[in-house]
Amino acid sequence: MLKHLVSRWLPVLLWMGLIFFLSSRSDLPTIGDHTTDFIAKKDAHAFVYAVLAFLLLRATSGSTRPALYAFAIAALYAVSDEFHQTFVFRREGTLRDIGIDAAAAALALVVVERLGLRRALK
Repeated sequence: MLKHLVSRWLPVLLWMGLIFFLSSRSDLPTIGDHTTDFIAKKDAHAFVYAVLAFLLLRATSGSTRPALYAFAIAALYAVSDEFHQTFVFRREGTLRDIGIDAAAAALALVVVERLGLRRALK
């Protein structure tokens, strides 16, 4: 039981830790011009939250509504992440980023469902 719990939730916690670490950085590198940098950073937001949603779906796969729980946890973490960024020098928390994060999490869960991958997570 404990081994199962650790194998399901440890990747989630490690990924959340990575997100927290990246959010704490006030010196993220700039990529190209302003537009390229903006797109790259929003793509990064989408990627990390899509992965988080997948990991959460895997962790909650034994529950009655794993996709709902995975989405709710990912979206709440996005809110907490943006709030955290308001305390980091040269960073800001935005509703736009929460929306990007939540949309990416939802899209990842839809893709997993459409491709029939959820059965492989059990």
